[in-house]
Amino acid sequence: MPKITFIGAGSTIFLRHILGDALLMPSLQDAEIALMDIDEGRLAESEIVARQLADTLKVGASIEATTSRRAALDGADFVIVSVQIGGYKPCTVIDFDIPKQYGLRQTIADTLGIGGIMRGLRTVPFLWDLCADMAELCPHALMLQYVNPMAINCWAISERFPNIRTVGLCHSVPNTAFELTHDLDIPLEDVRYRVAGINHVAFFLNFEQHMGNGSWRDLYPELRQKYADKVIPKKNPVRPRCPNLVRYEMMDQLGYFLTESSEHFAEYCPWFIKDGRDDLIDRYGIPLDEYPTRCEEQIAEWNDHFARLRAGEQMDIVASNEYAAVIMNAEMTDSPATIYGNVRNDGVISNLPSDCIVEVPCMVDSNGIQPTSIGALPPQLAAMMRTNINVQELVVAALVEENREHIFHAAMFDPHTAAELDVTQIRSMTNDLLTAHRDWLPAWTQ
Repeated sequence: MPKITFIGAGSTIFLRHILGDALLMPSLQDAEIALMDIDEGRLAESEIVARQLADTLKVGASIEATTSRRAALDGADFVIVSVQIGGYKPCTVIDFDIPKQYGLRQTIADTLGIGGIMRGLRTVPFLWDLCADMAELCPHALMLQYVNPMAINCWAISERFPNIRTVGLCHSVPNTAFELTHDLDIPLEDVRYRVAGINHVAFFLNFEQHMGNGSWRDLYPELRQKYADKVIPKKNPVRPRCPNLVRYEMMDQLGYFLTESSEHFAEYCPWFIKDGRDDLIDRYGIPLDEYPTRCEEQIAEWNDHFARLRAGEQMDIVASNEYAAVIMNAEMTDSPATIYGNVRNDGVISNLPSDCIVEVPCMVDSNGIQPTSIGALPPQLAAMMRTNINVQELVVAALVEENREHIFHAAMFDPHTAAELDVTQIRSMTNDLLTAHRDWLPAWTQ
């Protein structure tokens, strides 16, 4: 039976989704489950949830919780990573508060922008240490990497530990397919699509509905017409507070629909959050400071839910749209499956840099993760992605070379930051953030 290790198992809601999916798979129901986190309180909560999942499903999985990363990794077949170095408090709060003092407003701040840069600097050294332990204790294991900034993390791993098997995973592709079918009032199971790009800036290259008799209908004309007629977007079924107006506007401008939410994309470009243009914030419904708001809500919701579980409330187990269990089952049973994964490009998308990380359809079986060749993307899409890849590349260069100046360069070339601040403001803000995060960063950053 496989050994499945969760690093950052104190992310209890995430653990519940992934482990619930896994224990619904016959090939994984007797797995050895190792839960690891440095927060003993949250780890204890996750252990309770994991045992309730196994008991509810009446499966033979064994559950072990530990604060020892090496013990959790020893002999693992799959390593699922979900960590937030520095936590929501203090580090994420700092990533919002200091830029705000300079007039730089953000929505999520975990993927690109100055918030994403700082999170990458905090996270990559941890991931490198994890990879070093994996190389010693479970060299053939597959790392399922769920941590943002996804592309920066995966790129840095590929530079320092190219022999570690890893794939970055995100639910933005299936979430977006669900949102689009919701707007069009058609069944999700009736559509097919092909998506490619980089994490959070990938595009639906085609989006079609099955019409019977083997025929398929292109859904883009209907999406464009209904957006022009203001019939869509409807209220967002995934995040009701966050309308999808930014993404539909970008579909109009670039011709294709984005995979990541409007609140995310608004801070990946220079066009929607601008000083003195609150009319844009209002017109597109951009939720500034969305991530801190969401974190506070999720903490309160989980505390309430966990209290009810402790009081004996029955746990509902419903399959999620995450890919981890699908991948593990495909490798264990040699049953081919298709997922969207973040992998080193190596020519998969011919008009993006070969060493960057791309998000593309991948086949999975006992041979592992096998990316699909895409070829050249439409040039306007590749151009949009390159503005983000520039920042990713500079952060990775800073980390690999231990070059502090490249941190400033990454911030200078970030599209949103550069649209709002001048170079002296960017340097001063970056210095302030590096100082505030000193306890969470490598010594060379100071």
